[in-house]
Amino acid sequence: MSGKTVLIADDDSAIRTVLSQALTRAGYSVRSTATAAALWRWVTEGQGDAVVTDVVLPDENAFDVIPRIKKLRPALPVIVMSAKNTIMTAITAAERGAYDYLPKPFDLNQLVHTVGRALEQSQRPAAANGAAAGESLPIVGRSPAMQEIYRIIARLTQTDLTVMIVGESGTGKELVARALHDYGRRRKGPFVAVNMAAIPRELIESELFGHEKGAFTGATSRMAGRFEQAEGGTLFLDEIGDMPLEAQTRLLRVLQQGEYTTVGGNAPIKTNVRIITATHRDLRQLIGQGSFREDLFYRLNVVPLRLPPLRERAEDIPDLVRHFLTQAVREGLPRKELTREAVERLQQHRWPGNVRELENLLRRLVAIEIEDTITPPAIERELASVPLQAPVQPQDFTGTSLPEFMENYLSRYFASFGNGLPPPGLYDRILAEVEPALLRAVLAATSGNQLRAAELLGINRNTLRVKLRDRQVKVIRGIG
Repeated sequence: MSGKTVLIADDDSAIRTVLSQALTRAGYSVRSTATAAALWRWVTEGQGDAVVTDVVLPDENAFDVIPRIKKLRPALPVIVMSAKNTIMTAITAAERGAYDYLPKPFDLNQLVHTVGRALEQSQRPAAANGAAAGESLPIVGRSPAMQEIYRIIARLTQTDLTVMIVGESGTGKELVARALHDYGRRRKGPFVAVNMAAIPRELIESELFGHEKGAFTGATSRMAGRFEQAEGGTLFLDEIGDMPLEAQTRLLRVLQQGEYTTVGGNAPIKTNVRIITATHRDLRQLIGQGSFREDLFYRLNVVPLRLPPLRERAEDIPDLVRHFLTQAVREGLPRKELTREAVERLQQHRWPGNVRELENLLRRLVAIEIEDTITPPAIERELASVPLQAPVQPQDFTGTSLPEFMENYLSRYFASFGNGLPPPGLYDRILAEVEPALLRAVLAATSGNQLRAAELLGINRNTLRVKLRDRQVKVIRGIG
């Protein structure tokens, strides 16, 4: 790319020097300035083949300059740098027509590579949607893992590509889907979310595609399906791995032909929706098991987006704590704050329930703690009160004995604490988890007969009664 000129705008002279040296070594000519006025003058004079600019400049915000640059010279790629590393920065950069967004600090090799890609692209059309982004932050976090998510979201808001969001439960998959809709080209249309795991299998097709009056028993009137409700907007299919094969076939037909029929209907209905899906399951494994269609997977997985678990972005926990505490005050709960040591204790936890688990814990602390300042002992008490949590899939038990299952389960539980250990009292917590399940299973097998249940367990009836009372296990007698 020798002979190409890169224009740099940043009010920090040290940053200008470092960027100039890196780009010069890569074979580019460089001109740098501290002001938006000088940058705009160079652009109007026809100088430069690419622009690298900070957002906040002394005389003008770069987000106000970029639209003028794109109007005057549409082919000139603009790369935005910012230390304000939020999703809104990334989305605004994309909306204003920036080629890419780099959160500070960034790797110089990444910058050089981005400039190279920008110069190879002959023309980058301005973003179709010029509406200004709001100030509210739908997703919280400034970690490198989240910055990459923001960059991808920012690019995807300018398209209608089908997106598959993959991540553990509690990582915020629906938040990402809503951000793609709320800041995308379909923002004026409806956002309709459907959780496949929450709908009875026999009703999923009716739920998605609607049904006609008399289509089945109980169909006393016509019902619009979720596709019809989402017309012109976005349809978010959460837990897509739980969709039965019959519905998968119909969904594939919609994606291929752009139309569907209601249950009990004959006339095809054209559809215009953007599909976003999410799952915490390994769909490739489900394909191998024959429970998910491979052709549907490739139709849905056009743009895969993996959300990192909270344990991979522990540096975001202070921001998340501030966000949830502020949110709690808005909802009428008392104002609380955490000591630095308390936040550090939260960062040491492995969070198998991810952001949702952190949010719930903070809500409990705000509601029950008397003191305005929350300290590490309060954190320890709440973490100790939470039931054993280790990510377990149903298939983990298949083909293993109970001791093997428990050993694997507890190994994952201990691993969730990293280099630390669980809070004291583990023996009682394990019994509190296991014993009620055992008592319920034995009572079910004996139709609620406590004498037979005690014999089966090998304990006397009075001991059983004490355990049932202490573990709050209800006894329901069977008939016969």
